[in-house]
Amino acid sequence: MPPQDADVPHRRISSLSPFQHRIFLAVWIASLASNFGGLIQSVGAAWLMTSIGASADLIALVQASTTLPIMLFSLMAGAIADNFDRRQLMLVSQLFLLAVSVALTLCTYYGLVTPWLLLGFTFLVGCGTAFNGPAWQSLVGEMVPRADLPAAIALNSMGFNIARSLGPALGGIIVATVGAFAAFAVNAISYLGLIVVLARWRLVRPPRTLPPEALGSAMAAGIRYIAMSPNLSVVLLRGAAFGVAAIAVQALMPLVARDLIQGGPLTYGLLLGGFGAGAVGGALLSARLRQALSLEALVRIAFISFAVCASVAGLSPFTLVTIVAMALGGASWVLALSSFNATVQLSSPRWVVGRALALYQMATFGGMAFGSWIWGVAAARFGTSDALLIAAGVLVAGAVLGLRLPLPEMKTLNLDPLNHWTEPDLAVDILPRSGPVVITIEYMIRETDVAAFLAVMAERRRIRRRDGARHWTLLRDLENPEVWLERYHSPTWLDYVRHNQRITQADAIVGERLRDLHQGPGRPRVHRMIERQPGGLPLDPGSHGHDLAEPLTDPTRSS
Repeated sequence: MPPQDADVPHRRISSLSPFQHRIFLAVWIASLASNFGGLIQSVGAAWLMTSIGASADLIALVQASTTLPIMLFSLMAGAIADNFDRRQLMLVSQLFLLAVSVALTLCTYYGLVTPWLLLGFTFLVGCGTAFNGPAWQSLVGEMVPRADLPAAIALNSMGFNIARSLGPALGGIIVATVGAFAAFAVNAISYLGLIVVLARWRLVRPPRTLPPEALGSAMAAGIRYIAMSPNLSVVLLRGAAFGVAAIAVQALMPLVARDLIQGGPLTYGLLLGGFGAGAVGGALLSARLRQALSLEALVRIAFISFAVCASVAGLSPFTLVTIVAMALGGASWVLALSSFNATVQLSSPRWVVGRALALYQMATFGGMAFGSWIWGVAAARFGTSDALLIAAGVLVAGAVLGLRLPLPEMKTLNLDPLNHWTEPDLAVDILPRSGPVVITIEYMIRETDVAAFLAVMAERRRIRRRDGARHWTLLRDLENPEVWLERYHSPTWLDYVRHNQRITQADAIVGERLRDLHQGPGRPRVHRMIERQPGGLPLDPGSHGHDLAEPLTDPTRSS
């Protein structure tokens, strides 16, 4: 379980507060080393592909083969992370990456690598990264308390940008002095620290009382949760918009160095360094800015600041001025993306956070991939300067979009499980897979309260459908107009139990409002029924209708 804020009620929150939690600090340091290794490996792979005489399209595919698995497998990885031990999934991913890197090192050392074999290895590295990502990001919420989560995410971004600023240069030195195989060997060694930290970490978490969801159902549940959660849908849309527009600066940075400020590889390295240094500064300032500004104000400033970065990069002929603009862009990059990431985590209960992060990652990376192509085409047609100015205009439009689709403030939303529901005693014994199960809830509502009841029921419908209910309907009795029936289906009894265990503290407010409006004796009456066709099941004489009885795993029975 993550550290609780109640343990440190008077602790002042700063950008470095997450480092007070030993496990986060250990994983952060180990991940920093792993990020360095990954970037060094990327340099080695790109140079090796060039040195073995591959064509230009195969050279370009090196980067694509690493990022494609993130688009293909992130949602699957998020579903696995939500249904199994995230620490173990991350550990398995790191061991897989270690094995692939060792194999690549040996094949390169003995001269066995061909262009397609190298692409295969880089694709496998991308697969390991894709499965590692959702587990690692969702584990942050179990390493630090909720109040420290935005700062922890910003520190993770800072670590990656530190590695991105220095890693490629270090990789170039290693490849030039020793060879590509040494870059791959360094990457293999870089996984060891994180593997050791994860293997030694003993994460204490509540035991699971239900079996894991089937993979297809879990992936569909993640998509449904996002689709039925307006706050999360807005975050994904804004994140994709930022990715499409902001990637222009990084995609066109080599052309800025070569054509706009008349520099060479050293100038390009300085621009990268400026961007990385700005990212570090943005991460360090993030906690203070979040305390002073609303989330939406912070993100709008990041959009506009990045637009300034793109405009200056497109117009300035001076190296120093462009480096300063890149620093501003790096700070804005971290502030925007860490804000989106933190909002996704704070807006998602733990049962679905891995899938929510995976879908956010797919939206953002997809936006970046699409944007890279768009801005490359724009630069070829209109010139690098004009392409950057157009990107700046799109970024300003992204800030204006916040007037229509503002990001939610999630500081007070309690998404901890309610844990009030207990499985009822049933007269008919059923299997977990038995179904469909039909649920009706009967309310007595006065005529004067109908408008308020319908308004609350609109929110209840969204929550029910978001958490897996099907065929939700609201019915009114024509003979007794005060009687209302809420009706929905669950595919199986297990799905019904899982649906009720997903109710959060925030969701409970809707149930309380409905109970306040209910005027009948006692609480609203719940009927749980299983749908059956006539003649569908042979019954033993005198039985209550046993329906292939088998208890759920460790059920909690109601008294």
